[in-house]
Amino acid sequence: MDRKTCALVLGVLACTEAAQAEDIAEGREVFETYCTACHGMEGRGNGPMSAILTLLPVDLTRLSVENGGVFPTRRVVARIDGRDPLVAHGSPMPVFGEFFEGKGVAMRIENGATLMTSQPVVDLVTYLKSIQAP
Repeated sequence: MDRKTCALVLGVLACTEAAQAEDIAEGREVFETYCTACHGMEGRGNGPMSAILTLLPVDLTRLSVENGGVFPTRRVVARIDGRDPLVAHGSPMPVFGEFFEGKGVAMRIENGATLMTSQPVVDLVTYLKSIQAP
């Protein structure tokens, strides 16, 4: 293996290590602070602000069910961190700007690859995975 390939492999391994830094409790705190107004305390899309949105908020407890039993990590991360904007929030997601911005933490997505995002997004997505309906 040449030096460039070795460096690439080591970089991927370093990202895999970072992907392990997930905190459900922190994710719940992020959810309660930034998401409950629209998605409700249980994540079912019935928050107090839902009535004034252009589109009804998604029931976040059914993401896996509606994706064939697989949590759609890549799609959820992209929606939260603004790569896939959603105008129902009055502006592209995220409405909380820099809090969800920032790269540097790798998260493993459903196909086994890693995706770079911010620590609050990793924690929030970890929490969302934990509230999925059976």
